[in-house]
Amino acid sequence: MRSALEGIRVLDLSQGAAGPIAGMVLGEYGAEIIKVDPPGGEWGRKLGPPFIQDQAASYLGMNRDKRSIVINLKHGEGVEVLRRLARVCDVVLESFRPGVLDRLGLSYESLSAERPEVIWCSITAFGQDGPWRDKPGVDGIVQAMSGIMSVTGEPDGAPVKVGVPAADTVGALVAVQGILLALLARQGTGRGQRVNVSLLDSMFMFQTVPWSMFQASGRSPGRQGSAAPYAAPNEAFPTMDGYIMVAAYWPDRWRKFTEVIGRPELASDPRFIDVAQRVANRRELFEELSRVFKTASTDEWVERLESADVVCAKIYDYESLARVDHLDDEQRFPVVYHPILGKMPGVGMPARLSSTPARARSAAPLPGEHSVEILTEVAEVPTELVDRWLADGVVVQWEKSDE
Repeated sequence: MRSALEGIRVLDLSQGAAGPIAGMVLGEYGAEIIKVDPPGGEWGRKLGPPFIQDQAASYLGMNRDKRSIVINLKHGEGVEVLRRLARVCDVVLESFRPGVLDRLGLSYESLSAERPEVIWCSITAFGQDGPWRDKPGVDGIVQAMSGIMSVTGEPDGAPVKVGVPAADTVGALVAVQGILLALLARQGTGRGQRVNVSLLDSMFMFQTVPWSMFQASGRSPGRQGSAAPYAAPNEAFPTMDGYIMVAAYWPDRWRKFTEVIGRPELASDPRFIDVAQRVANRRELFEELSRVFKTASTDEWVERLESADVVCAKIYDYESLARVDHLDDEQRFPVVYHPILGKMPGVGMPARLSSTPARARSAAPLPGEHSVEILTEVAEVPTELVDRWLADGVVVQWEKSDE
């Protein structure tokens, strides 16, 4: 079965999370991904705990379906090796600070002069220009500076970082989108282009709803806990044995909801008569509903509300999700084989294409696992030159230990 991106070759120079996730997504839809590691491997390989042997679990989850070559860019010939590979790739994906690759002698301008069809995707924390251009930034820093921590957490609590690397993950998906758009445009023009992705801008897009509200009102939504600043009830309520998430803010469902919980008078209460009033009086509404929900267990409430088609859910943790039959799906959690660690589970691609589906084929590569084959097969470098580069430490090939 043909893959959606079959025939597309990507040179992945990125490290950490955003770039590697972007490369993995492209790889699982069929692109050939050549991952460039520095000597010793990129820093994301140590992004733990937890570790499986000495491999970071997070790294293993973000770098499937790639081949790795180790290139020493501090060596005089390292950049030439990189350039040789870039000349035979459709896409260059990098996450260096602005100007780093220019100073090394490899820039989009110089490469596109040789290969006009190349697409160059740069992922940075704050973009290629502006006063914040050169600021260092990782996921948590970008979350802090994007405003999302000001709207995450309890109303009277401290700012809270989203519990997942949201800036990195959203930035990765924006990068994939930009690369695909550039590939689509190239079909008509024959030329590539530069794709600049900043994690900061990605987080603004991620916050389209609260930013739109702020732009209209001039007021920050602030921290709402599990609630939404635009609708109520739409939050988690304590039950007899845990919590239940309820979204019953549409007029028909609000009335039906009040009937199911045995409080039909709330539907006509002036404080709760419509969404605007319920949002304005959320604290009082929460107190009223919490008293009701605490009279039964979470499972009992879910059964009652779902039977009346009221949108609700128990709040799952990862351990309980691992036991859910609905998630027992090899496309959702594929398993691949690692040369040292054996079978490795991971998280699959959410876009399910009927004719050209994503496929997890190989585990995250060891540093330099494919150095020789990439140089000889992809860049068509003569064997004697590859041998010299290996001897001089310009490139490194991983060798399996006999232990």
